[in-house]
Amino acid sequence: MYPNRTHLVCLRCRVSFKYPTKHGPVPCPHCRADLIDAGPHLAVPRKLDKAGWRTLTAVLDSGLTFHGGCCGTGPGYRPRTPREVRERILLAERTGMPLAEALATADPTVIAGSRLDVRV
Repeated sequence: MYPNRTHLVCLRCRVSFKYPTKHGPVPCPHCRADLIDAGPHLAVPRKLDKAGWRTLTAVLDSGLTFHGGCCGTGPGYRPRTPREVRERILLAERTGMPLAEALATADPTVIAGSRLDVRV
């Protein structure tokens, strides 16, 4: 069954709230900026986890979210550390791949059957 609540996050305040999936724009109670619908499958980093929030910011700014597909499938791969984000940004720059697609790539070293060196 698909979740009926989704995570809304404020990247500036590093807060997350769960709301029903059918909602309109919701402002952050702290800074009044619009909350971002990150999806029900988000594992929210702790408030003091700066690296986790930097990673989440990069993922959400690229247009990726944590909404699953049909039949209860998850959102697919998403980077969990700043290093993984840097590797995928480098992959996007070297191959011309869109950033959102590069961030959703589980293994950046194997692209279309060729091995790329994307170590940072």
